[in-house]
Amino acid sequence: MRAPDLQKEVYSEKEKRNIEILGILRKQGPISRSDISQEMGINVVSISNYIDDFIKLNLVYEKELDVSEGGRRPVLLDLNPRAGYAIGVGLNLMNMVGLLIDLKGNIITKTQIARPQASVKDVSECLLDIVREILRRSKVYVENIKGIGVGIAGLINKQDGSIHWPQKMDHYYTYASVDLPLRGLMEKEFNLPTLIENDSTSACFGEHWFDLKDNYKNVLYMFSGVGCGMIINGELYRGAQGYAGEVSIYNYKEQDLFGCEFAKPCLVKRWDLDLGIVEDVKKVLLADAQKAKDFLWGVSISIEHLDLKNIFTAARFKNPVALQALEKAAKRLGVRVAFLVNLLNPQLVVIGGGFEEAGDEFLQTVRNTVNDWAFRESNSNLKIVYSQLRENAVAMGAASLVLEKAFAQL
Repeated sequence: MRAPDLQKEVYSEKEKRNIEILGILRKQGPISRSDISQEMGINVVSISNYIDDFIKLNLVYEKELDVSEGGRRPVLLDLNPRAGYAIGVGLNLMNMVGLLIDLKGNIITKTQIARPQASVKDVSECLLDIVREILRRSKVYVENIKGIGVGIAGLINKQDGSIHWPQKMDHYYTYASVDLPLRGLMEKEFNLPTLIENDSTSACFGEHWFDLKDNYKNVLYMFSGVGCGMIINGELYRGAQGYAGEVSIYNYKEQDLFGCEFAKPCLVKRWDLDLGIVEDVKKVLLADAQKAKDFLWGVSISIEHLDLKNIFTAARFKNPVALQALEKAAKRLGVRVAFLVNLLNPQLVVIGGGFEEAGDEFLQTVRNTVNDWAFRESNSNLKIVYSQLRENAVAMGAASLVLEKAFAQL
């Protein structure tokens, strides 16, 4: 397999078939040529031509024979997971994860650090450090790594790989452009093609590619409620210029006037990444000394250093302040999800970005709120679940986008 062009967005019919055939092998292998033919609705001769090319590239190999009901037993085919690897790095709500995965999505090595609470340039340096560490621990695989995928917050310029990054100044948000394109920086240092993608889009693709068992064609991935990844009609939807999925509007000049009485912050207003949970808890604790004492004894930390992970821990111990803050946030998130359900009518909504740690009550409150606010017709067959890939979702998705392009461009 040659190094893929990771900036390519439009595939030929042949490339689309490469992806589909290899996707079937990845998910269903070992499988026969005739079963692939039946799955795709394409004659077995055409399928065999593709398979023969894959075998020559050592991408597919023939396995043990299936049980036959009579006559010649069909040869089973499977994907060779060692034919290529990809690095994925994902920036999550509470940490940053780096992975090396093979063509079947098996994790070869993993490293992670706490999420940097700093500028985008500091975050970029941490991304580079994680890739350096993955490569250091993966020397035997280096020659067969096809590329690096990075899932990160912000608006990604597909032309040069630069990022418009949301940064908070006082209680206002501003978007700062990274002058030095991250993609170019990584390609220069590591000599590997690099793909930069939005975090929620990466996570949605990863969940769809690696973990969804029911072949859903219309999926929303809520990255905490700040961003939304979308699979529409079986394909990742990025919009005209790649900026789709920002589920808020923002005008700093109207920041102090823009609100609503129910479920603050307003449905379409920009939220903090943690849905405002930490701020809500701090307000209660600063106003009530006894509640502060009870809460902080359980998590052994000061109010100033309180973070979302501490609140999740307190909620597991049934602390009422933590539970109330999570319920309030779940309702806010549920209202936003209900709006998107009415707009896009998905089959599945995945809640991720770190909120998988919030517990079953949080998820059930989101479901109940969607049920109350969405149209019954849009909501009748809807499933709302936590991400199964959890903290690996963004990194797995970014790496899987690299693998898809490698699959296509054989």
